[in-house]
Amino acid sequence: MTGMTSTARPFLNRRLAEFGTTIFAEMSALAAATGAINLGQGFPDTDGPAEVREAAVRALRDGRGNQYPPGPGVPELRTAIADHQRRRYGLSFDPDTEVLVTAGATEAIAATLLALLEPGDEVVALEPYYDSYAACIAMAGASRVPVTLRPDPEQARFRLDLDELRDAVTGRTRLLLINTPHNPTGTVLTREELTAIAELAVERDLLVVTDEVYEHLVFDEAEHVPLATLPGMRERTVTIGSAGKTFSFTGWKVGWVTAAPGLVTAVRSAKQFLTYVSSGPFQYAVAEALALPDSYFADFRADMLAKRDLLAAGLADAGFGVFRPAGTYFVTTDIRPLGESDGFAFCRSLPERAGVVAIPNAVFYDHKDAGAPYVRFAFCKRTEVLADATERLRKAFAH
Repeated sequence: MTGMTSTARPFLNRRLAEFGTTIFAEMSALAAATGAINLGQGFPDTDGPAEVREAAVRALRDGRGNQYPPGPGVPELRTAIADHQRRRYGLSFDPDTEVLVTAGATEAIAATLLALLEPGDEVVALEPYYDSYAACIAMAGASRVPVTLRPDPEQARFRLDLDELRDAVTGRTRLLLINTPHNPTGTVLTREELTAIAELAVERDLLVVTDEVYEHLVFDEAEHVPLATLPGMRERTVTIGSAGKTFSFTGWKVGWVTAAPGLVTAVRSAKQFLTYVSSGPFQYAVAEALALPDSYFADFRADMLAKRDLLAAGLADAGFGVFRPAGTYFVTTDIRPLGESDGFAFCRSLPERAGVVAIPNAVFYDHKDAGAPYVRFAFCKRTEVLADATERLRKAFAH
């Protein structure tokens, strides 16, 4: 017999065996198949600023970035990132040694964890968490230790138990993986909570990786406080940012890392064997985007705030329990007031029942039962789309 040699062993290695097709792919395919409104995956349905798009076109026409850009990223973007961190947060980074451009925040997370972890290390992460965290920790041969954000229905938010976080740290803990503003819950960690995290990291000599891709999407009285600004954290924190969420060009895949030189060198050592480089012309455009006036960021936040309120009100009218997010562009809901308890089953039936697609939060949990009754909706869509979706949900569930 000729052809591929047969084997009794699965092709996928044990580290990744638990990770199949992502829920985002499954739900987006379901939306396409049913014609449902897709409030599942977190991408806008309109492009970002025209002047930023035109900057990318100009770079293409001028031949900037059409060939391999420099491994660390084009100097213009690295300088713009450093300027942004200084202007916004008073953080000073050398664009040549302390800034690294990546293929989106997802590669930044992967390269950072692959660079900093040894097999057998433990990573303490806030649960629920973005699904790539678990996969990247597994690829590094490390173990994840989830600390669950607990729902507080009275405050309509999820809270971090700092005692539980402290108890999760052991002699094998290498780093803390923090996400604020937090996807999927919309929690924005307070200055007091972040100060306690910083004190723990210093006390136990831990590295911290902080995912801050939603830094410009904080609402109401919430404040985004970069962990690297707190005492003792500048030299032990890897901060991850991204253009996709802030400028609504998620397909460009431009992210970055800012950190002390030794940490950036380590991350770059891993990153060079992943994509090596990417997004050449788009890097020049993002450099211009980061220099947009403060009015852009204020208007962007105000637009998303209005959309948050529209979706949250519609979900509440339909009978969902709503956790109003202090950041990001996701609303987490409790489906138990609807007489439901299984988020997976609910989301798989939702396109037929209501013509809307959402994401079950349980996919972001190790403790599946803790996330079972929660479902996430994205509001980074046009106002008329959100209005249509909420009307469909009201008709399907309101009594």
